[in-house]
Amino acid sequence: MEPIYCNAFEPEADIKLNIAIRKAMKSHNADIDNVVILCIGSDRATGDCLGPLVGDYLKKALPEISVFGTLESPVHAMNLEGTVETIYERYNNPFIIAIDASLGIPEHIGYATLSHKPLIPGKGVNKNLPAIGNLSITGIVNVAGFPNSILLQSTRLHTVMTLANCIGSAISIACHNLYINSVNYPLSM
Repeated sequence: MEPIYCNAFEPEADIKLNIAIRKAMKSHNADIDNVVILCIGSDRATGDCLGPLVGDYLKKALPEISVFGTLESPVHAMNLEGTVETIYERYNNPFIIAIDASLGIPEHIGYATLSHKPLIPGKGVNKNLPAIGNLSITGIVNVAGFPNSILLQSTRLHTVMTLANCIGSAISIACHNLYINSVNYPLSM
């Protein structure tokens, strides 16, 4: 499947992204009890804090879902492998949605992308980290160029916050919908 692009600055971008996430979860037969959200990034660079911001959003919106990577406890290059090991130790067959910031072309700044492939974190800054996730969502926070690490530090916070709110809202709605569909409500009391 081709990646889906949603411009976070457009009205109802979170709804468009939510629909794509729900379809992907359904096609993977995701179970609400095994959904794990992995938000990758650091709060030390504006462009790289997308993942932890989404993690904070989802910790509040979805207290019943396992979320790894927040502003308080970020998941980054130094602890990613250990976090992935922890996820696989705790969960039998987890359905992992991996989120990270990315760099792209100028016309795509502010776009969230959803892919049915694992995320390859750190690729834009030449880090060799393990691929992770059943679904990957990236937020294009700035242009790719040299050196990419400086571009992440000079990214507009407004762009990152807009993407974080869009992605967080889309995942929250999708998980609430998955939860509601997994509960059998009696027709009468």
